[in-house]
Amino acid sequence: MGKAKKVKVSKGEAKVGLAEQIEIEKTTKSKNRQKVRHRTEEDEEYIAPTLTKKILSQARQQQQEIEEEIGLNDPKSVKKPTIQLGADFSDVEESSDEEKVESIPFYENIEINEEDERALQMFMSKDPMPTRTLADIILEKLTEKKTEIETQFSDAGTVHIQDLDPRVKAMYEGVRDVLVKYRSGKLPKAFKIVPSLRNWEQILYITDPPRWSAAAMYQATRIFASNLKDKMAQRFYNLVLLPRIRDDLAEYKRLNFHLYQALRKALFKPAGFMKGILLPLLESGTCTLREAVIIGSVIAKNSIPILHSSAAILKIAEMDYTGANSIFLRIFLDKKYALPYRVVDGILFHFLRFERETRELPVLWHQALLTFVQRYKSDISSEQKEALLGLLRKQSHYSITPEIRRELQHAKCRDIEMTEPKPEPMTS
Repeated sequence: MGKAKKVKVSKGEAKVGLAEQIEIEKTTKSKNRQKVRHRTEEDEEYIAPTLTKKILSQARQQQQEIEEEIGLNDPKSVKKPTIQLGADFSDVEESSDEEKVESIPFYENIEINEEDERALQMFMSKDPMPTRTLADIILEKLTEKKTEIETQFSDAGTVHIQDLDPRVKAMYEGVRDVLVKYRSGKLPKAFKIVPSLRNWEQILYITDPPRWSAAAMYQATRIFASNLKDKMAQRFYNLVLLPRIRDDLAEYKRLNFHLYQALRKALFKPAGFMKGILLPLLESGTCTLREAVIIGSVIAKNSIPILHSSAAILKIAEMDYTGANSIFLRIFLDKKYALPYRVVDGILFHFLRFERETRELPVLWHQALLTFVQRYKSDISSEQKEALLGLLRKQSHYSITPEIRRELQHAKCRDIEMTEPKPEPMTS
């Protein structure tokens, strides 16, 4: 029950008893104030649909004339932003003050240093490893005995082949036709359940991933990165995403926006990204400067746990040198991790291997060494410092080596810091 409203009694009025007050409350009518709006003739007038169309048509025509006057409709007059690779791998966009171009997180145009490219080609593997795709593995499985289900790979590389119902096959062939022409919108539900299937690789093969549109590849990467475990995501990245990335770069000399976003989304599983994209790319021995810069930009712009980065750094430092190693090492070092001494020692030994190298090392190698010394000069020992100074006498660059030597001479090594006596507390 709500509270009864109090009836205010003025001092001038006679006192009213309680029973009479209750009777007055029952008979009191609520005062509902209603605003009466006086409509004018202007309110009753509406714009006719035909007049609306004419207004919009005139607006579009005026906008088109304005654009033609300033040259926006002429594709030749629009200047695309060119991105130069600076010393710190930052993206420098060149555009006039009149033409403000929105920054897009992928490379529209990359200016590659021809000298660096030639230097990297000298260190490329002459006997590269063949790149395997999902189609290669499935075809191998289909040619084996029908009774054999599992391959000789580990659990991460197991491909399950099953006899498919013709209706299931026909359904995923329809999904294939959708993915080939996909631009935006919802994906077929049959495709979204593929990661939960035991024979997901076989089903994926039916959809023909090499023919997917770039937008479909991005959506597929989102689904598989969210629903697969690290080892399974690694196989999707390695067998489907990486070949598509390399093919796109080889054909168009730049990466499609959706494929670049797919690379960023793949970092949702950092272990799968490292083992399925980065390390296989470097182990192939054919990683180009363009591929290294674009994939490296994904690593530079996104946060990666130190555990995965440390493992990747150690693995890259132990690989055969191909030139692209220096780009990725420098990118990881620029992230300024607090690396364990074991990882720092691994990077140091990577550089010391080149003391007897007779080939001319690319500028990228010297830049990576400079970055290492700048970031981790206090994490090396005195012996390692002397070894690096000896390396500089054998491998030098006219502008970078003096800077490296200056950094080392002012370095305070880790063994000196440990042996220094602590200052005694002052007594009053």
